[in-house]
Amino acid sequence: MNKINREDMLELTRRMNINRNCFTRISGAYFDKEGFVDGTFNTNFLKLSQKDQKRNLAIAKVIPFSKTNINLKEYGFADEDKKPGSTWQLLMALKDCELKNDALLDVFYEVVGEKYHSKGEYAVYFFHGVYDIPVKAKDKASLDDSVEVYKFIICAICPVYGDYEPGEPECGFLFPAFKDRSSDMDGIEIFNADAQHPHRELLEDIIFTHNKSVVD
Repeated sequence: MNKINREDMLELTRRMNINRNCFTRISGAYFDKEGFVDGTFNTNFLKLSQKDQKRNLAIAKVIPFSKTNINLKEYGFADEDKKPGSTWQLLMALKDCELKNDALLDVFYEVVGEKYHSKGEYAVYFFHGVYDIPVKAKDKASLDDSVEVYKFIICAICPVYGDYEPGEPECGFLFPAFKDRSSDMDGIEIFNADAQHPHRELLEDIIFTHNKSVVD
């Protein structure tokens, strides 16, 4: 497990509001308490109403804005975690297709439905984001030129109530990791709202299916 720089996460969250939105697409699935999919969605983020944009930005922002190294922890993928059929390979494909491939999403939903532990109905929300990382001057002021384009996905798993109304995310992740203001394809930042009682199945049975030694 690696330490997360809080400033990196805060830099990302500043691009998660209506006026400075970094998200291009949102997709997701709703599950019953047995883990069966009730319905899915997949759309251009900017086609949402402003009200829905605000609501979904609030959900996505929870992950990077959470307490670093307590609720949000960074883990590294070893070579054995990147074998064909691994979750890392699937996440890379989801990032590269910008969440536009429903068949890939369905693979992830199926795994979640089998492995995730929930006391009731829940939803998986995916967000695809693009952040044109600006060059920083020595005084930390941003310059106009960009140093890298960081393309990423955020996943949030939330309880749902009534007519698919989401609650606060229980867990989720940011992939690839955002480290030293750059993409780290070998890392993932995993969020748990309850740090004392985390959803260990997300880490052990969904993300790291090959390498159990990564679990702290």
